[in-house]
Parts: sequence; C-alpha cells; structure tokens
Amino acid sequence: MSDMIVLNDVTKSFMSDRSIKGADGKAHWFTAVEPTSLAIKQGEIFGLMGYSGAGKSTLLRLINMLERPDSGEVIIDGVDLTQLSASDLRIARHNIGMIFQQFNLMSNRTVYDNVAFNLTVSGYPSRDINKRVMQCLEIVDLIDRAGHFPAQLSGGQMQRVGIARAIAPSPKVLLADEPTSALDPATTRSLLTCLRDINEQLGVTIVIVTHEMSVIRRLCHRAALLHQGQLLEVAPIHDGLIQATTPIGKALVVED
Repeated sequence: MSDMIVLNDVTKSFMSDRSIKGADGKAHWFTAVEPTSLAIKQGEIFGLMGYSGAGKSTLLRLINMLERPDSGEVIIDGVDLTQLSASDLRIARHNIGMIFQQFNLMSNRTVYDNVAFNLTVSGYPSRDINKRVMQCLEIVDLIDRAGHFPAQLSGGQMQRVGIARAIAPSPKVLLADEPTSALDPATTRSLLTCLRDINEQLGVTIVIVTHEMSVIRRLCHRAALLHQGQLLEVAPIHDGLIQATTPIGKALVVED
C-alpha cells in the first residue's frame, strides 16, 4: 500500500501573545511542531493524539496547508504542496476534505445547499451537483433532512452534514479536527461508524485529531503520539489496544 500523506521534517512556530512577555519584556516565539516526519498509507485511518498543547491540531492544519510550515515538505498523493503556487494549491485542496469541531455550517442555507455550495466552489459540473448532493446525504443518512436548516438539526446531524460537505468533491484525504468533542457517547459511536463506512466504501484516507482515546481505539489503524510539539512514536492499534512503547505514550493510554 502506497503512502498518501508524507511529512518530511515539517516545523511550525508562532509568536506568543504580545500581552504575555518574557523576563526581557519582549514577546517570544514558541515552537508548536518540532521537526516531524510521518507517512500515512493510502486508505488508512490515522489518529493524532496527545495532551492539550501537544501540537495535534497544528500538525493537522499543516497537512492541508491552512498553516504553512516554516520548513519541510508536505506531500499529498505524490505532490509537494509547499512548492505550489497559491492558485495550484487551491486546486490541490479539492483532494482534501475537512471536518471541523464546531461544524461551520452556513446557518441561512439548508442541508442540501450547504453540501451543494462546496461542490460549486470546487468547480463541480453544475449538471451533476444535485445527483452528487443526494449521494452524499444518503451516505450520511440525511436525505430526509435535505430541506432543513442547521438550527433544526441535532449536533450529530450537523456533524453528518459537515461530513457530507467534506466528501462531496470526492477527496482522497479527509481531515477531522476533534469531530466528536461536542457529541454525546451514543452520537459519537454513530459518527465513528459513519466515518469507518466512508473509509471502507470510498477508500478515503482519514486523519483524525482527538483527545478521546476511545475514539482512537474504535476507529484508527495507527496513531501518532505527540507531546509538546514532538512526535514520540507511531503506535499500531490491534483489537482496540493502542500499543504504545514510550513512557508518555503509555501514560496517555492508561489515563483514558
């Protein structure tokens, strides 16, 4: 199985809040992601886990270049995104779907229109949009909610709309940033089943950030264990067990 996502020594630093200054009275830079190399297989469900501030979400945002790395390479399906022009990067992002923690739906548009909008901006043929929207709503079991507005949906249903919107342009990669953090346990289980079905049926490579180890155990094939911006290890997952070997990795698993 070939690699779909390859990170080669990517790094990312940010300037600290100017209101929080060091002993010298100046704002300082902090490193969110230390030099990190990682390879994720085509069709894999891969987790990013660690304590708060470990760099999970920043690393995820480096994959689709929502954050540009200070150094290193971000290669998706053989293409180094760091070398693309702004216009070519916009096109390349059509192959990368994104699921957000807070749903990010347009409140004044129906479920149907939220999904259709993503197809329109990605240049999908207008004559095929209706068929594709209904296909995606069927995948997430929301055809009967096509005419509803987000305010009329439960949290789980809104997240399913987010998934339908993300997969509509048929991306090769699906990135999910804490997609279950606002959901109850039963809805979380249902959503994980939906993501697993999408992975198996469509072959989409999924990368998920979560602080919930139960999500990693139920969904992922492997997981990167991160701590203070450093990649500690990549742990395989067998029969729901995260096989961590480093002390911090073992602590993460035990504390769940």
